[in-house]
Amino acid sequence: MTGSPPDLAGISGDELKRLLLEALEKIAALTAENAGLRAEIARLKGLKGPPTFKPSGMEKPSTPAKPPGKGGGGGGRSARTALVEDRLVTVAVPAGSRFKGYELYVVQDLEIRARVTRYRRQRWLTPDGETVMAPLPIGITGHFGAELRRFILAQYHQGQVTVLRLVQLLRDFGLSISKRQVMRLLIAGQDQFVGEARAVLRAGLSSARWITVDDTGARHKAMNGFCTQIGNAHFAWFGTTGSKSRLNFLELLRAGHEDYVINAEALSYMRGRNLAGTVIALLAGQSETRFADRMAWQAHLERLGIPALEVTPDPVGIATEGALWGSIKAHGFLPTTAIVSDDAGQFDVGPHGLCWVHAERLVHKLDTFTDLHRAAQQRIRDLIWRFYRDLKVYQTHPSPQRRAALRARFDRIFRRRTDFVTLDRLLARLLANKPELLLVLDRPEIPLHTNGSENDIRCQVTRRKISGGTRSDTGRDCRDAFLGLAKTCSKLGIAFWDYLGDRLAASAHPPVPYLPDLVRHRCQSA
Repeated sequence: MTGSPPDLAGISGDELKRLLLEALEKIAALTAENAGLRAEIARLKGLKGPPTFKPSGMEKPSTPAKPPGKGGGGGGRSARTALVEDRLVTVAVPAGSRFKGYELYVVQDLEIRARVTRYRRQRWLTPDGETVMAPLPIGITGHFGAELRRFILAQYHQGQVTVLRLVQLLRDFGLSISKRQVMRLLIAGQDQFVGEARAVLRAGLSSARWITVDDTGARHKAMNGFCTQIGNAHFAWFGTTGSKSRLNFLELLRAGHEDYVINAEALSYMRGRNLAGTVIALLAGQSETRFADRMAWQAHLERLGIPALEVTPDPVGIATEGALWGSIKAHGFLPTTAIVSDDAGQFDVGPHGLCWVHAERLVHKLDTFTDLHRAAQQRIRDLIWRFYRDLKVYQTHPSPQRRAALRARFDRIFRRRTDFVTLDRLLARLLANKPELLLVLDRPEIPLHTNGSENDIRCQVTRRKISGGTRSDTGRDCRDAFLGLAKTCSKLGIAFWDYLGDRLAASAHPPVPYLPDLVRHRCQSA
């Protein structure tokens, strides 16, 4: 602390109370800052993090409860009906009894058994000395059948079963299989699924009117990283990387493409990020505008001497972000798509909206010390809840009059001043986010929250808790791809079991269309 403490001998009671409240607020701010530092230290040491806050319940006052008997336990989608086998059950009766028909009694069961087929393949030696062997039936690849591969993939990715438990379960069924063999079945030869997952992302980015995004911690090659979720009501995609920067997010939005492009969109992005005009003019004046990969782009920057420039902001970083944005637009991604996030800085690209639940949670988490503080906090929360409910009504019946009224009402709420200094500062911060929070007034189709992304990414959190991290890039890509495909199937109303059966050519499976085509059709018709 700097300066001498005030003389408390001649101070009034009100002034002493004011100083005490200011001191308590400063202590609360320092406590929160120290908690953040402790959490970061714990993360770096690999220790267990602090407990998370429960949702503030902002949705509860505005979302009607489901009627009894609907939507319980079934995940919102009825299961595929199994074939029914009729069996006649007879009984011995006395002579002269009258037959009164049948009483139906349904019993559901599941039959699981190991089946080992030994093919005796004929071998012939032709007069020319050539050995001819009878081919295996169509669909046989390797020493494990399609149904077993289907079961292993479904149990591991959808059922979230660990490899060790899966191996023990298969052995209990009577199969001779090792942990290494199960791992090979999970990650080897899965290029078809990884490619379809990437195609799902491309279909969503090129046709969706909005997407929500989120990220969570992930482990890969014994190092801390991050898993980013991108999706909407019709698809979900996951990508695990070592960074959560805006540069990394833009690379993910390229959906597998590796090029860098300087076009009108790229130059506009650079201007929006306040890159020096001389650098923009230098990049715009070159005849070469498309670069195949990062190495070619870095070489282009070196030739122009941009890394040596001492200007603010960093010209290499902003120019690279702009070239990535140009690549995204050049491939037809995010044409008019709005991105809705939780106000994490790396997601602030393109038309950007903010989650109202996260915004209200900031008010909900404030530390209060007096009844006056608690009353001010509750009053602001009530105003935000009512405004949120009216935004939901506006989404169903938008009009210019309501739009103007809601904008004015937003200003009245967040320009309000209370005797709670910390709350007033938070309201000013939220007021600065007005364009992102009120993007829904111009785009009524976008969601007011990122609950969908938070729900989707829980499967990655569960996978991390029960299996730790991945050790190879192939294993990481397979884990992300299959979890994304399972979530996408669920959103499209397709059983993941049926999807695996169709792609693996298992017996007795219904046909499942190519998921990217379904995603594109759903997004365009939404």
